[in-house]
Amino acid sequence: MNEAGLAKRAGVILQADPNRVMARIFIPGQEELIRGPSRARDVLGRLLAIPEAQVQTTLDDVLTQFADRHRDLGDHLEQHFTALEYQIEAHHQLTPERRKLIGAYFTLEYAFESTALFNPSIVPHFNQSRVPNGKLRVIVSLRAVGEGHISSLVFRTGLLDSDGQLQMDPASPFATTRSRRHTVLKRRFVQQVAIERGIDSDDLQLVLGMLPDSFTPEDIDVTLAQLYSIHPREHPDGVDLTAVLHEIAQSSYEVAFDSALPLDELVLWPTSMDERRGMEDARFVRFVDADGSQTYRASYTGFNGVAVRTRILETHDFHVFSSMELTGDATANKGLAFFPRRVRGELLALARWDRESNSLAASEDGYHWHERAQLQLPAQLWELVHLGNCGSPIETEQGWIVLTHGVGPMRRYCIGAMLLDLDDPSIVRAVLPEPLLAPTEEERNGYVPNVVYSCGALAYKGTLVIPYGISDSRTGLATVNLSELMEAFQDHRVARSNNRH
Repeated sequence: MNEAGLAKRAGVILQADPNRVMARIFIPGQEELIRGPSRARDVLGRLLAIPEAQVQTTLDDVLTQFADRHRDLGDHLEQHFTALEYQIEAHHQLTPERRKLIGAYFTLEYAFESTALFNPSIVPHFNQSRVPNGKLRVIVSLRAVGEGHISSLVFRTGLLDSDGQLQMDPASPFATTRSRRHTVLKRRFVQQVAIERGIDSDDLQLVLGMLPDSFTPEDIDVTLAQLYSIHPREHPDGVDLTAVLHEIAQSSYEVAFDSALPLDELVLWPTSMDERRGMEDARFVRFVDADGSQTYRASYTGFNGVAVRTRILETHDFHVFSSMELTGDATANKGLAFFPRRVRGELLALARWDRESNSLAASEDGYHWHERAQLQLPAQLWELVHLGNCGSPIETEQGWIVLTHGVGPMRRYCIGAMLLDLDDPSIVRAVLPEPLLAPTEEERNGYVPNVVYSCGALAYKGTLVIPYGISDSRTGLATVNLSELMEAFQDHRVARSNNRH
């Protein structure tokens, strides 16, 4: 299937870079792919036996070879030593140099984007100060893959011209996962998850009624203790409720990076058990609520090595992120993509709960999503295996532009487009019969061949800007003139609205 002839490629703009590494703690004997008992105590014994005269020279050699590859390497070494310090008997008096040297032996470099850098989304930067006239500062999120095929989320910044040309800022040579991590829970989210897991009791409503809108796991424990001290239980309901609430707490977290760090040094690394093998394909969008408040939201896929779960990231400044799972029948598969505002007072999202068609989902709180309408079934030869979206809908005066992905013969992925009604997005106004983008000969080879895929585009000054992953390896950029796209939609309007659920 040929392309519709509307897209212009700007060439590859981002490649995986094995030179960008971060310092992670390393416990001998507990490597990621060859698990076994820890050998830390034996290694510590050998390190404590190093003559003092050799400590400084060995540490100097480490710093000479590695310090320029990390911001504040000494702090990383001290932190990793502290994690093992409990195994060292108190009578050992250690110099600062030996502490850092021990930390070095329990540190490894991890090339978090050595394998691939792909599946981007693009949003306006939260800070547009000192931006030249006619340009827009943007943030590009990407899926980075390193050793062991573990996916993390990273960011780049750049300036977008009025003609859709994107000039990326040089990436920092440094990267880090260091941040403060803690749990903050939202009451309505906890209520929905607990109900879905079979706990819908008076006790649940009573506990949640005693908690504020946002709370911590410690608040849960205090509230449960208060409840059961005045209302003792002789049946297991209270135990079940406690277990469920703690399980929910373990899957939710907040990450706070140092606000002074450049955005492109931050690596969002898997934290919860839902995502321990990867955080994949974040679909970021700038969401503007009815009161004018702005939040960046992204659905993403958490992968635990066996199953996937749809989760949400929320942030205001791309330095503090909250993460939690999403619930409801509309989140049963990958690829939820949020609308950038409420429509008729409702929160809406694109979804693919049946694993093959594009659909519409709705929510009252942004965390629990239910099925609303089926939008598009596979119909063209290039999409007969299944359909999905390529990021959040893009608002125009003529309607919501939805970039789609379709899978055809030889599992080839292409990017298509459809137009939804502006006031009622359950109505499909137009669908392009041919893809906007299909893998070219230069794009077809990579970690997963024959794939072009995006997690979110941006409309700016008459141009649709589409960053896209190339065969799960690298990232390219394409632009589409919006006027030409709207003319193409006019030629392929849908005669009747879709079937509704």
